[in-house]
Amino acid sequence: MFPIGAIDQNISKKESFMNNATEHTLSKVPEVTLIFWIIKIAATTLGETGGDAVSMSMNLGYLVGTAIFAAVFLIAVVAQIKAKHFHPFLYWTTIIATTTVGTTLADFADRSLGIGYSGGASLLFVLLMASLAIWYKSLGSVSVDTVSSPKEEMFYWITIMFSQTLGTALGDWTADTAGLGYGGGAIVFSILLGVVMAAYYWTNISRTVLFWAAFILTRPLGAVVGDFLDKPLNAGGLALSRYSASAALIVIIIACILLFPQRALKKFRPLT
Repeated sequence: MFPIGAIDQNISKKESFMNNATEHTLSKVPEVTLIFWIIKIAATTLGETGGDAVSMSMNLGYLVGTAIFAAVFLIAVVAQIKAKHFHPFLYWTTIIATTTVGTTLADFADRSLGIGYSGGASLLFVLLMASLAIWYKSLGSVSVDTVSSPKEEMFYWITIMFSQTLGTALGDWTADTAGLGYGGGAIVFSILLGVVMAAYYWTNISRTVLFWAAFILTRPLGAVVGDFLDKPLNAGGLALSRYSASAALIVIIIACILLFPQRALKKFRPLT
């Protein structure tokens, strides 16, 4: 028979091992809940107003604005990848960085390079699909459940950056080229998000496919809402200050993070 003390020590060691294993199987991205989508839409709207504030209100132009936000994006991604655990403020700072660089980059491609909204959206769609395809071929999955290693995180953030940029181009194309205006664009993308939500609850469509569909669609929704807030009255907007709108959105995001604590997404595959 084993001594009781030895048995207790073995149990403690096993419990400690399991706790460590559980800790290491936690991702550095948040659980996908209702509050996740609320903050995501607020962040994408901030990306539009913030990007326009730097490139237009400050008269720095799309190229300089893109360079500034690209630098912020790179710094945030490096910090996110080096972090040992999920940090809500760091994660959402990185998301906001992708939306702002997506705004100025899409505007630069569409307007400064002259390829138009449809050309920009087509190019960005190809880049997004290529990113997802390479990610899947390299690691066997594009599910956010698997995002924890530096390589997975790199694919994750590159894909998000392309999706945010694509969303900006789609939002501008819908509101301007398609002639739906900001209100009409917001209705269209809200309906499409409703379709994705219905598919989530009432179909067997891949949850990974639905996640990325919703993630992409929230960006053009945020783009048209952001434009609606800060564009002139004669262009169909509310003519609000880009600085004031951005500040209000930052307050909303911070309040959501503080009032509704988020947990790291659990990573279900076994450790190797």
